[in-house]
Amino acid sequence: MSDANNPFQSPEADIKIEKPLVYQGTLTNAMAKYLSDASPWLRFIGIIGFIGSGLAALAGLICIAVMPFAISIFDEARTFFSDFIGPFSMMVIYGSYLIGAGVLMFFPALFTYRFGAKIRSYIQTNAEIELELAFKNNWSLWKFQGILTIIGLAIIPVAIVIAVIVAVAAFAIG
Repeated sequence: MSDANNPFQSPEADIKIEKPLVYQGTLTNAMAKYLSDASPWLRFIGIIGFIGSGLAALAGLICIAVMPFAISIFDEARTFFSDFIGPFSMMVIYGSYLIGAGVLMFFPALFTYRFGAKIRSYIQTNAEIELELAFKNNWSLWKFQGILTIIGLAIIPVAIVIAVIVAVAAFAIG
């Protein structure tokens, strides 16, 4: 039986694929209102992100700065407090972690704030370059978040392998 006579054959049509318009010139009033309403919230979240980033980095610096004082306090009683040497080194590691987290938190806050600020600027001036820069910052935000997610997902299997090795070594020693 030929395909021309097959009653179960998928229908065929001449389809002409048209490219969508890349530039349409303006936003609708509803789109502009939604962007305008989102702008203060984006700037607020950006500012809160800056504050959180700064506090995390400050906490890390405090952890590292307090370490020498804590060691000097317990220096005379080192024999009695030899178990504190591990926690002191953990303070340095934790402080370094907090500083790194603060730095990483800064960039999403920056992109979010800029996104909101550029939307606000676009609403006020109607300059399309401002809208373009707003969406560029939105793209940068999600690209950064995506890269961090990929790195986080890549670290998980490595952490599992290291945890298994440490657990086996601890079990063998103990």
